[in-house]
Amino acid sequence: MTQTKNDLIGACGIYCGLCTRYQSRAKSRCIGCKVTEMHSWCSIWNCCVKKYGFETCAECREYPCERYKRRLAKYPADLKTAQENLDELKESGLDNWLKGQRERRLLVENLLDNYNDGRSMSFYCKACVVLPVDVINNAIEEAREKFVSNKISDSDIKAKAKLVKSTIQDLALKSGIDLKSH
Repeated sequence: MTQTKNDLIGACGIYCGLCTRYQSRAKSRCIGCKVTEMHSWCSIWNCCVKKYGFETCAECREYPCERYKRRLAKYPADLKTAQENLDELKESGLDNWLKGQRERRLLVENLLDNYNDGRSMSFYCKACVVLPVDVINNAIEEAREKFVSNKISDSDIKAKAKLVKSTIQDLALKSGIDLKSH
């Protein structure tokens, strides 16, 4: 099944490409809520996509409706970001928003391909959702410089992951963002 660029937009506003379930390589990997009806349990998906045929809740004149607000109350961390995404999508337009999300997805994939010790996926996905892209890029560049100065071997993935994660966390805190609270 071929995916389109819109297939990674959750009806609720979550960008599937930054989700740990999407980035997983396990058999239980999620391929995004637009590709199949595997998420038919989701009341937001059922209302937005199935009932009204919308891409996202942002298209609905009732957004944010009571259903959306109830889900926000149940999953505040995820849907707070989702609601911010939908608000940004309405303001900047689908193509601009998707461009930014694609850039974030490529960043998380870079982090997972090069600095994942097997325990870093959640942290990297969260960082790429919450932090500005330039902060993540700066952290990667700063960590690469530290690899050299600390004589960390390319094959020492555990040391590299530890250094990348601490560098991201430090730069996040300097930006006023505590990743542990998200």
